[in-house]
Amino acid sequence: MFPIARFLALGAGIFGGLVLSQAPEMTQQYAQRIGGALDELRVIVETFDQQAAENKLDRDKALTLYSASGEPFLRSQGASMQQTITRYETLEAQSEALSTALPVLKPFVLIREADSAILGNAWRDFIPAVPISIPGLVWAAIGFISGWALLRVLAFLSRAAYRLGAGRRYRLLH
Repeated sequence: MFPIARFLALGAGIFGGLVLSQAPEMTQQYAQRIGGALDELRVIVETFDQQAAENKLDRDKALTLYSASGEPFLRSQGASMQQTITRYETLEAQSEALSTALPVLKPFVLIREADSAILGNAWRDFIPAVPISIPGLVWAAIGFISGWALLRVLAFLSRAAYRLGAGRRYRLLH
């Protein structure tokens, strides 16, 4: 491999390492945002459940009363509350999945189950950080190897294509 190609492969490896090393930090910031959303949604859901219980209703019966109402406003409020409860339960399950996953696998949980609104806000405010955690270093190593290997494969393919072209040029000239 030519020195310039080695330098480029090293650069691609470093770039890949820097990019992928951010995955655990992004996951951490996302998890913090889920925690904040859950705190707020929990207050709303618990208040709804408490008010339903004060009227001798469980959550499902209270939601049924809303949806069966002849008043469009109350039906709309019931649908809105159902969406809030569903969102709370979804985020709670995702938070549980993130907290129980192995640290190095948490970015995969994020990729599989990300809430688009929370992910968008986390990405908007994301500030890259130097990884000093084991998961950060593992992801940096994966990124380095991926970047280095990708450039090596591309270099091999370009050399092979050049050699094929050189053979054709030789046959055309002779």
